[in-house]
Amino acid sequence: MEQSRIEKHVDLKSPPSRVWKALTDHKEFGQWFGCTMEGPFVLGKTTRGKLTYPGFEHLQLAVNVKEMRAEHLFSFTWHPYAIDPAVDYEQEVPTLVEFRLETAGSGTHLVVTESGFEKLPANRRLEAFRMNEEGWIEQLENIAQYVG
Repeated sequence: MEQSRIEKHVDLKSPPSRVWKALTDHKEFGQWFGCTMEGPFVLGKTTRGKLTYPGFEHLQLAVNVKEMRAEHLFSFTWHPYAIDPAVDYEQEVPTLVEFRLETAGSGTHLVVTESGFEKLPANRRLEAFRMNEEGWIEQLENIAQYVG
């Protein structure tokens, strides 16, 4: 199994315009993702937030928006599974998360890809991959419920 890239697919009943808003509006993103973001997502900028997901409320996250092509591609970098407050994850190379939207009938086919795990320090690479592999399954279930 390749452990440098995660790719998950989901078919959503909502049109790309609705899915796009759920992905790129920082307040809506927070509702389904389980976090509170400090401000909007802006191309080339970092937006910080705090997880609200049970058991992870003490964690912060920061996403640096790399690409926003309306209703097609939203991507950002972040530090995956950054759970130890004693570690300065900013010293690591972040992974790239891409959300690709495709029209599928009256709905949307959403693909989420996270790549770059091979650049993480060896001592946490496999655990970060494993946790995010499981996490993206759950997050796609969350967005499916959120957008209807």
